Amino acid sequence: MTEPAENKNSSFSLFIADLDLKRIAFIFLGLILFFWLYLADPLPDAVDPLGEHFPLSPEGKAAIALFLLAGTWWVFEVVPIGITSLAIGVFQALFLIRPAKVAFNDFMDPSVLFIFGSLVIGMVFTKVGLSRRLSYKMLTIVGEKTSMIYLGCFFVTAILTHFMAHTAVAATMFPILMAIYSLYGEGDKSTKFGKGLFVGMAFVAGAGSMITLLGAARGAVAIGFFNDIVDRNISFFELSFYMFPIGWLMVFLCWAMMMLMFKPEKSEIKGLREKAQRLYKEAGPITRDEVFVALVVLAVIVTLSLKSFIPAMAFIDKTSVILVSTIIFFVFKILTIKELEQIPWNIILLFAGAMSIGFCLWETGAAKWLAINWLGMFHDSGWFVFVLGISFFIMVMTNFIMNVAAIAISLPVALVLAPYLGVAPDVVLYSALIVSACPFLLLVGAAPNAIAYDSKQFTTGQFFMAGIPASLVLMAVVALAVGIIWPLMGMSITI
Repeated sequence: MTEPAENKNSSFSLFIADLDLKRIAFIFLGLILFFWLYLADPLPDAVDPLGEHFPLSPEGKAAIALFLLAGTWWVFEVVPIGITSLAIGVFQALFLIRPAKVAFNDFMDPSVLFIFGSLVIGMVFTKVGLSRRLSYKMLTIVGEKTSMIYLGCFFVTAILTHFMAHTAVAATMFPILMAIYSLYGEGDKSTKFGKGLFVGMAFVAGAGSMITLLGAARGAVAIGFFNDIVDRNISFFELSFYMFPIGWLMVFLCWAMMMLMFKPEKSEIKGLREKAQRLYKEAGPITRDEVFVALVVLAVIVTLSLKSFIPAMAFIDKTSVILVSTIIFFVFKILTIKELEQIPWNIILLFAGAMSIGFCLWETGAAKWLAINWLGMFHDSGWFVFVLGISFFIMVMTNFIMNVAAIAISLPVALVLAPYLGVAPDVVLYSALIVSACPFLLLVGAAPNAIAYDSKQFTTGQFFMAGIPASLVLMAVVALAVGIIWPLMGMSITI
């Protein structure tokens, strides 16, 4: 018996209605960009100011093509962000950009495992109740105004990045912010307050991490390049002296931007302070598990901090240290297999893919080709434009690849070019550190961005749109630092 024509038409209409045409369009846009560049004729060589040519290999061209595909899929979230990361490995293997063993080895890079360990710390804070206890105490201090809750959360986030890696800070703050948001009274629903709370935490974690060498690995890497090229050492306290006013200026600007872009629906939460005080009392005395977890995490922070000051501890690997805490939590049954299964693997895969595409651009020479082409455009410009040009390039690149890699491909070239324009190398170094700390556009730019995304308060597109004005503010701060703040502090700007 044949199906009536009207039923067939109805079924077809339902099928069309179920299709997400916007999503399909962006899937194909990413693929079109990839194949357009992958199949294009060879691109011209990059030429540095000394006349040396840097050809772009077919693998390098393919890496840039994959870079475009991944960026499109990540921004528009056409598939889960972790699945886009898997596609990065698959495309490298299928299109012979890099061998599969190399491409997928990056998925278990120590930096990815460091993020895993940081997420476990956040998870254990939630399980034993430390996150709730800390959130109640914070709310009793900052009060009921949502603007002050923003400021209090961002202030604590920034302070912590002075002493520990911003990834670990974000993982520690995340459950605390989730507990605070639960008292906002909107359940799990996405709100402006929720967006501002978590996007702001991600932005501030980056801004705060530029102030000391303990906030992230990028500072030590940049200083290493500086020492080799300029043959002068930058001390821990010298870096903090120049970065302190800039970092804290960005922290307060991030707070102001959250109040403008994500002004909370409620100006205050009536009775919140009393409720937080009551809940804190109801939590009772601190438990043995809470003390144990706090001591383990404190030991991790102290070890990683001392590692930066004591040369004899340089051999200690930071990933191994944080994973020791993970093992301890399972050995002492603070965590069980149930929690292991609840780890946000989507976030971990996101950074695994980011590591893979970053190494792909680096190893194929594509990243260096891009850097030389871009920086070469500013060879005949004034020193101020040159510094801003370098900063802009690093800011864009650090949103797509590891900030360490963005510095590694850009800073050496910039430090070599700087003397020809009469630019002091210190300005190039510190400007690079500002922008590499603040990837405000894409989740893959920094682990705090991805951790904040796990709140489900915002989409990748909303994060990107918030990051556009934030990135413009960041560039304005670089200009202010170079033109006014650092000269007043005694830094030599030109030579």
